[in-house]
Amino acid sequence: MPLELGNPLQLSKAMRARLLAAVRALVTSPAMAGASDGARLASVVLTAKAKVRNDYQAKIWAAELGRWLGVSQSTVAHTVLPELRAAGFLGSNVATNAFGHATGLECWVIPMYRAQQAGDRRHALALSRSELAVLLSLCEVLFGPGWAPKDKEPIPAGLLAGRAGRGAATDRLGLLLMVLTTGSAGWVQLCPGSVDTGRGRPAATVARLLGCSAAAGAKVLKRLQEHGVAEVVRKETGSGLYAQSRVRLVPVAKAHGVAVREARRVAKSAFSDLAGTASGDLETGETGEIVVATGIEDTGQGETAGLADLTATAQHHALHASRVTAGDSLSLSGGFSGEGREGEGCRPGRACLREDQTVDGETAVAESGSPVAEVDPLRGEKPTKSPVDEQEQAGGVAAGADARLSVVGGRKTQQQGRPELPADLDLRVALTPVSWLWTKLNRWQQDHVVKAAEAELAQLRQVLEWTGQAPSALAVRLTSRLEETGGEALIARPFGWITHRGLVRRAACSDVRCDNGVRLDTGADCHNCDNVLHSRRAWRVRIAAEVDQELPGLETDARYREIEARMRRHAEAEAADLVSRQAEAQQRAERRAAARAESEAQAAIERERAAAEAAVRQAVACEDCGRERSAGLCEACDHRRQVKALIGEAGLLAATWSADPSDQVAVAAVASEVRTAIEDAIAASWAQFQEITDPAALEAAGPDAVEDAVAHNAVLTAESAAAEYRHEALVMLGRSEDAQAEARKAYETELAKPWFQALPDSDDAQRAATEAAAKAQTRTAEHLLAVRLEQLHTQARPTPVRPAPWTQRLPELAARPLDGEALEVTA
Repeated sequence: MPLELGNPLQLSKAMRARLLAAVRALVTSPAMAGASDGARLASVVLTAKAKVRNDYQAKIWAAELGRWLGVSQSTVAHTVLPELRAAGFLGSNVATNAFGHATGLECWVIPMYRAQQAGDRRHALALSRSELAVLLSLCEVLFGPGWAPKDKEPIPAGLLAGRAGRGAATDRLGLLLMVLTTGSAGWVQLCPGSVDTGRGRPAATVARLLGCSAAAGAKVLKRLQEHGVAEVVRKETGSGLYAQSRVRLVPVAKAHGVAVREARRVAKSAFSDLAGTASGDLETGETGEIVVATGIEDTGQGETAGLADLTATAQHHALHASRVTAGDSLSLSGGFSGEGREGEGCRPGRACLREDQTVDGETAVAESGSPVAEVDPLRGEKPTKSPVDEQEQAGGVAAGADARLSVVGGRKTQQQGRPELPADLDLRVALTPVSWLWTKLNRWQQDHVVKAAEAELAQLRQVLEWTGQAPSALAVRLTSRLEETGGEALIARPFGWITHRGLVRRAACSDVRCDNGVRLDTGADCHNCDNVLHSRRAWRVRIAAEVDQELPGLETDARYREIEARMRRHAEAEAADLVSRQAEAQQRAERRAAARAESEAQAAIERERAAAEAAVRQAVACEDCGRERSAGLCEACDHRRQVKALIGEAGLLAATWSADPSDQVAVAAVASEVRTAIEDAIAASWAQFQEITDPAALEAAGPDAVEDAVAHNAVLTAESAAAEYRHEALVMLGRSEDAQAEARKAYETELAKPWFQALPDSDDAQRAATEAAAKAQTRTAEHLLAVRLEQLHTQARPTPVRPAPWTQRLPELAARPLDGEALEVTA
């Protein structure tokens, strides 16, 4: 009976110690030295999925194991499983069904299998059935992929099921080890001794659990914080610094009923900032802006502080915010005003007028504008407001009745936009360079920016060879546009700049992959632009030569004006030719579309006609037995015809070597013997089938089930017999004189080749000659069989009756009276 398991996060002390010892025995084994974290985690997963009743084997697909590890099927097949096999840690076989089709891999972890077979229950890997079930249930809760069994309740995905790709196996293994070292209150048992003062004790604890560096442990802990499963709580010391730290696993604490107050979530704390500078981990920590809290939080509720996790020997210094959030206005409670941003091409905002203006009833810094934009427009910008900006103000107020409105300059109201970028990952990657400008938009403008970005991403996906490059390509475009402008601080109208300058592709030539002279797919210079430039220069040189030839002696200014006029006329002619070619291409596309639609309509008509004809044919009764709706021939009658043909063919195959093909009597006798033998074999096979089959069940299948079964059994038996007679005929004909002579000739010819003449008795020479002789003998036997079968088929065909020649038929026809003469004689 199945085991009744409770919440796997509510482990007893004994069970937690038992599972921790088993997991450590697997991941810290000397045989796994140098193996990847995916291979180490795979050993734990396969151990947990082992079936006690099946000799501790686990049956799983490579793709399914990849879902457990958070990696691809290719990584499992080419990295994880080879590492486990090379370490002598895994044994596996391909599991197949009754038809020989692969149904998965039969895997067993060799150290656990040996520990179970030894019978020593004190061994760390000698886990009982209940312990294996608890370990599997714990893995399901932490990082299981989730599935929906048939006729059962669905198994939800684990806490880190969505964490996949690079470093996913490391995070999952780290979380499993942390859970097994966590008490009922959710606090992780930190490592003792001296640790790296730059990383802190929590990072050192994770590093020692995984056997990696403190920098890598800090990155793992940072990613677990981002997924909401881990929480670093810092305690304030007497000096006013956050120095003493503890790590709490929120799911474990909640599972034991410990009240965990939701801490003020910070995207990345200073602890994570330190982790972001670490090297040697499986992935980089550069994922976006750094948000730092500057206030002092209560130490007992799990709030994340904004200072680095240091030891008790940290130097005393004043509390200052090293960075601030990009976008929204900062609170004045921190002691200073102004806005700062990080990232290339972004200048810090300047403190301008109306800094003390209130926003939404709170003391905050109003939106600071660019002094350059307020006095004069930037170069290339119009001094008057564009219709887009007027629509921004009109649409911002009418976007929603329940939207929050803020007072801006001029006593106007503006709807506040969303502070965060869109949830879609592609849009977040693409719009990250303009994240600060995003916060300056209202909701109506943000919605239109999202639509414009989605349209650009769709175009990039059609152009790029790999569609996954579209978000990064659009982000590179926005970054280059910001560098051209001089930074976000110099942009007076964010919405117009993003939609009409930042996102728009600058096509310098006719190539759809060109963006301002750079190829979108490769990032190199556009060759088509070089060709266009070369062509224009060539035309300028040609036109200049024509002007010098036709109008010699012109002054420099007159010559320049004449060349420019002719270049202008040439460009107009090229533009007209381009428009004409585009119109022709459009017409050809329309004609192709019309022809395609016509062909599809005709194909639909043909399909309907074929379906009607098939329905009519299906309604025709069987020609032999008269069974209705048999398409002219039922299955049983078709099988009978096949059996008759197979018996005749088997008789001819037996006669090719056992009788003279010209002797009709001997051939008929052999065919009769073969027919009797095959009919007896069919009868014996049907009797055997009846012995192993329930007649009542066969009759209950339908009125024609017995007849169809008899015919099908006869076909199978006849096919097997015909194959045996053919093989026997080839063997006997291969022993004939002709076949033996061909074999001897091929044998001698092979030995006579130049490379065997020196050593004709060597093993290689004899082997090659024997193979050549066997092939020649087989080919000769097949040829003799084909020739004799053709001769027997020709003799078996009825001889057509030829009409008598006209010289013999004409006198007889002339003697017959005509129709009129016969009537006269009768009268």
